[in-house]
Parts: sequence; structure tokens; C-alpha cells
Amino acid sequence: MTALAQQKDTGTLHEQIVNELRGVLLNGELGYGARIPEAQLCLRFGISRTPLREALKVLAAEGFVELRPNRGSIVAPIDPVEVAHLFELKGAIEHTIGRLAAVRATPEDRARIEHAHAELRAHADPAVYTALNQEFHRALAAATHNPVLLQTYDNLQKRVLRLRFVVNENPTRVAQSFDEHEHIMVAFRARARLDLAERLEEHNRLTGEAVMRALKGEGA
Repeated sequence: MTALAQQKDTGTLHEQIVNELRGVLLNGELGYGARIPEAQLCLRFGISRTPLREALKVLAAEGFVELRPNRGSIVAPIDPVEVAHLFELKGAIEHTIGRLAAVRATPEDRARIEHAHAELRAHADPAVYTALNQEFHRALAAATHNPVLLQTYDNLQKRVLRLRFVVNENPTRVAQSFDEHEHIMVAFRARARLDLAERLEEHNRLTGEAVMRALKGEGA
């Protein structure tokens, strides 16, 4: 019996399938534009097609999958125009996060953010760095104590998650990213709201530009 099959009575099967399938797509097991092998995945996860297809709907909303009626689903190709739009919107949200988190962060928030930053310093592995980077930025978003902003941010982050793997495989960009984080932390510790807002927005812009270069096959 698979780990997913064992979860059927816990009420978390749907979440488990979504996470497992997202992992398959993030690790590059299926290339962009590749057909989703539903029968193989059902056997692999020990589930029927119905829960698998429900999971595919979630991942389609996150931008990972493209649903094609009567033709099966495929791994969504990356559209550079959409990527530019996503990072443009995310830049505005990051600016707002900076303005609010600088002054609203509680001592607990600050300890969590400091810990996430320290963990980033300790890990150079691309996959680990990307996961820790997500935690760092989400901790900053959570420190705004604005649930509507956090929900919007989480939804947007899911759409750009796979794009981060495009640039976080590049050690040069990882080093640059961490240096930008160091400056972000200086502003955060000083509670300098406008400085933090600008640094977060600039960090987002540079990440977006790195993603666009990677998609075009250019260097860092």
C-alpha cells in the first residue's frame, strides 16, 4: 500500500495528492508541454482517476497544468509574457509587504524571519535554497498581519514557484539573491519601512529579470 493510499481515512488525501503531483512537476520529471500520464500516476499513488483529476484542477489554477477537455492534461508551457506580468504584480505586493511588515512584525515574527535568513545562509543546494527562500518571503508576508494580502501572496507564489527553480539552479544568481536578502534584513531590523519596501520590490525585479534571461537561454 502506498503512503497516499494509507492517508485515505485521514481527510488529507486530496492535499497529499496535490503535493506529490506538484513535486513531480517541480523536479522536472515531466517536461514542459508533456502529457500527464494519468494511468501511470494513479498506479504510482495507489488512487483512482477521480482524486487525481481533482488534484490536476488545483495545479491548473496554480499554473502548473493545462487542462485539455477530451485530450488529457499537459504540463503547462511557460509563457514569457505571463511571467513578466506575474512579476510585475508581485513587485507591487512585495512593496506593500515591506511597508507593513517593517512596523507590524511582532517579536515572534522577527525571530522567525531571522531564523529563516540564517537557514538560507547555511544551505547552497538549489532545491533546499528554493524551499527555504519560500519560507523566508512568506514569513515576511505573514508579518504584515493582513490575511487578505497573505492569501493573495500565497496564490501568486504558487504560480511563480516553478520559475524559481529556473534561476536557483544557477549558483551565481543564488549568491546574488542572498546578498539582496542581507540588505533586506538590514532594512527590516531597522524597521525602515520605505527602505524595506524598495529593497523587496527591487529583489523581486532582479529575480524576474533572471528568470526571463534563463527562459531565453542567456546567462545570469
